Amino acid sequence: MEGFAGFPDGKLELVHLPDQFFSELLPIIDDLFELKVTLHCLWLIQQKGGDVRYITASELMADEVLMRGLQDASLSAQEALMEGLELAVARGTLIQVTAQHADGADENWYFVNGEHGRAAVSRIERGEWAPSGDDEPVFLQAQRPNIFILYEQNIGMLSPLMAEELKDAEREYPADWIEDAFRIALSNNARRWAYVRSILERWAREGRSKRRDDKEARKRYADYG
Repeated sequence: MEGFAGFPDGKLELVHLPDQFFSELLPIIDDLFELKVTLHCLWLIQQKGGDVRYITASELMADEVLMRGLQDASLSAQEALMEGLELAVARGTLIQVTAQHADGADENWYFVNGEHGRAAVSRIERGEWAPSGDDEPVFLQAQRPNIFILYEQNIGMLSPLMAEELKDAEREYPADWIEDAFRIALSNNARRWAYVRSILERWAREGRSKRRDDKEARKRYADYG
């Protein structure tokens, strides 16, 4: 086992993590590659400047510290990185955006699935943001977790009957609505599809304000518990 000499004396640079990382996310991460990649992405993205903060797959592959920490007897460091990223995206910690360059080459960008990251991805989906300083046009497309993944992660095992209902919901409601409704249900500890569906139905009836924050939404939908 490789040793660690301890943190040095004096003022240290700090990384800020939300309480939910320790209380909700960390207990359910069961893969070491996912944990290492998740923590490294949170650290790197926090150091970025500007309104739209993300990390690219090529940046991660070029990160010697990360790649050295992902070395494993069964997988190459690159394979371990891709496995960790896929698991983090599937779990909903990161949002993946595929950038397609004019030459046809694809590159994956990763945003933290938090308020700022979701807002940035929504801007990309509406065509309101594109990277500056590039000599060539880039086509961006967000890859959101599908409704089956969200259900299994937040509620439980899927039955064939429920799968059909989820397919109908995925056709009827925008992907970001579905993600947000699951997030509100989780924050209220209401792990039931009926609760999620009631939020979506009310948004469809009354309209949804993009400016409503999660605290207001939780209060408004508390009667569905």
